[in-house]
Amino acid sequence: MPRSSKKPRRLVADGLVYMWTMRHGHRRDHDGRSVDCRQILTLSPQPAGTGGPLRIVFADGPGRYIPGGAPFGSGDVGFTRGADLNLHEPGAVRALLDVALARGWQPGERRAVEVDGWLLLAAAAAARAGDAGPEGR
Repeated sequence: MPRSSKKPRRLVADGLVYMWTMRHGHRRDHDGRSVDCRQILTLSPQPAGTGGPLRIVFADGPGRYIPGGAPFGSGDVGFTRGADLNLHEPGAVRALLDVALARGWQPGERRAVEVDGWLLLAAAAAARAGDAGPEGR
């Protein structure tokens, strides 16, 4: 039986526990219409209340792709000519978390933090492929 895509998943990284979810969303324009597709990966430190969530947002734009139908899978994000990841894969989520941590995200902060996933993608994909550490060096 396949797992529910809405149920949070557990990730343990460096002795800390996170629950993570992925969802597709849209921004609303001034008329209330859905525009601007976004894929949002949310990691929440556990136990609940020990820190605010990290939201890694991949917004649609030129030279980028996010889930929205064929030929891409539901978790695929990437540059049309470059790095990509599948956000359903725990290793991809871990790579993004590692890059966010290396660039200064503090899991103990009490407020929610939103970051542009495109700024993390190349380094995370390189680390995932074993080419470099979390900073993409």
